[in-house]
Amino acid sequence: MADLKVNIAGISSPNPFWLASAPPTNTGDQVMRAFDAGWGGAVWKTLGEPIVNTWSRYSAVDLNGQKMMGLNNIELITDRPLDVNFREITEVKKRYPHHAVIVSLMVEANQKAWQDIVKRTEDTGADGIELNFGCPHGMSERGMGSAVGQVPEYTCQITEWVKQAASLPVLVKLTPNITDVRYAARAAKRGGADGVSLINTINSITSVDIDTFAPRPTVSGYSSHGGYCGPAVKPIALNMVSEIARDPETANLPISGIGGISTWRDAVEFILLGATTVQVCTAVMHYGFRIVEDMIDGLNQYLDQKGFADIYALRGKSVPRIKDWKYLDLNYVVRANINQQKCIGCGLCYTACNDGAHQAIGAKPANNGRTEVWVIEEACVGCNLCSLVCPVEQCITMQTIPVDAEPCSWDQYTSQKGILAPRPQDNQH
Repeated sequence: MADLKVNIAGISSPNPFWLASAPPTNTGDQVMRAFDAGWGGAVWKTLGEPIVNTWSRYSAVDLNGQKMMGLNNIELITDRPLDVNFREITEVKKRYPHHAVIVSLMVEANQKAWQDIVKRTEDTGADGIELNFGCPHGMSERGMGSAVGQVPEYTCQITEWVKQAASLPVLVKLTPNITDVRYAARAAKRGGADGVSLINTINSITSVDIDTFAPRPTVSGYSSHGGYCGPAVKPIALNMVSEIARDPETANLPISGIGGISTWRDAVEFILLGATTVQVCTAVMHYGFRIVEDMIDGLNQYLDQKGFADIYALRGKSVPRIKDWKYLDLNYVVRANINQQKCIGCGLCYTACNDGAHQAIGAKPANNGRTEVWVIEEACVGCNLCSLVCPVEQCITMQTIPVDAEPCSWDQYTSQKGILAPRPQDNQH
């Protein structure tokens, strides 16, 4: 079987599956049970000054029967005493010396405060430190969390303070609530960070009770914006991870990927885009620690099937396949094809294309009471919408159409007009 052991920024782990800093890592008992279940590492729930949390904390977005497609929280950092947390971290590390224990930290923007808590953390025997520059609610209103992560100068400065005092590897957890995550990653690197983790949660209000008018989660009739996570945020996380991995200034910066990871397939996608480890929270809050068993088995089998000996053979393989839009081939053509033997005659592709896209699906009632559909080839622009809405797997596929023309990017087109292949749909407009 493939070797799942990884080392990220000097932190060794028996596999790339970590628990993210969140409720599942709030106590030593939880972390030890997680390690027993198979998790390779855990980022301890963020430590800082004493905090009082609200009682009502979570709300969710369900979609078509899927519970907790997105999870929102207004919970802050740990409200357990620092001494208790440090004692439990020490005990966990003694009992599980080969697992990765990383401690998440967040204190006020004060050099002494940061360096003091770093020293106390190192005394526990932990393997690394994660700086929480991403929390988007509550703490940010006090000048911490995303209030730091949104300002590159602050990210760099505090990272420098920590690195002055730390002998352990330091990861910086980045906020997605920013225009361009690359600037934050570059700042963390300038400050001496050994790696970055991302994404933290996204600013959100998940829903409003239309009878009481109170947003959820409700605290005595009121609420606040919170942090959004779960499967819904995975596409955003994948993009931000890839942006850092393909940025020349941060291309070699180790990445721990976070955001909507629920299965081994999700993990593979993050690794392909440059992550070395992946951190999981919402899926564990939903299904428990044992989900890691399927994640480990699935990743092992995938690596074996692909002929990869370890995670490093897989990591970053998709990064070169991401380009800025202006470099994509404008002469690449695909067109929808409908397998009539598989078609159930629901007509959904016709409705979607006719009302929401390019009017490239024809339709008429069939003798069996269903809808007969076909592709109007001269109108099809290969947008993929019909294949995305079709409820039958592989009924509508996108087929490559040979074009008698060399590849042509937007830059080439603007500098040398007339090098695009003829396009049938151009005659329709």
